[in-house]
Amino acid sequence: MYEGAIQDLIDELGRLPGVGPKSAQRIAFHILSADPADVTRLATALRKVKELVRFCTTCYNVAESEQCRICRDPRRTDEVLCVVEEPKDVVAIERTGEFRGRYHVLGGAINPLEGIGPDNLRIRELMARLSGGEIKELILATDPNTEGEATATYLALLVKPMGISVTRLASGLPVGGDLEYADEITLGRAFEGRRAI
Repeated sequence: MYEGAIQDLIDELGRLPGVGPKSAQRIAFHILSADPADVTRLATALRKVKELVRFCTTCYNVAESEQCRICRDPRRTDEVLCVVEEPKDVVAIERTGEFRGRYHVLGGAINPLEGIGPDNLRIRELMARLSGGEIKELILATDPNTEGEATATYLALLVKPMGISVTRLASGLPVGGDLEYADEITLGRAFEGRRAI
């Protein structure tokens, strides 16, 4: 549609996840009209993230050193390990302030339609961590969708013979929601996960 540098920018922005052609065009024209200092800061931040950020050698969360801040924290318990799909899931759980154990980031979920199998995830590394004998409970905190459920089921079957307690995050009704608007699967899970009060 456009020529030269602006079209190249639109094309590159359009390759980002969740950014469609219209959004890419809007962002490109925002950058074009932005103050040069703002654009320089954005370019510097992009360059720095590629140069400095890597994956933690222990849990595969994002880090700027060999280990992430959670793996370096001596106050956290080594007996509970929470398995998540992506680093953004670690952030979500940390925001609750409820979990004081360690993490393991798989790097995705099993998805045969996308060609992602167990060998494409960090499952071997997880099994190596579990074989150390320190971990007493494995919390499966994968997404509550088809891929996340398949991944959790696969991991549970793999870990069960090791004698480690395997738990799954509860799922069900959101706080403040109405029963009439809940879908059948969510409502079914809420019934399965009910607890005494």
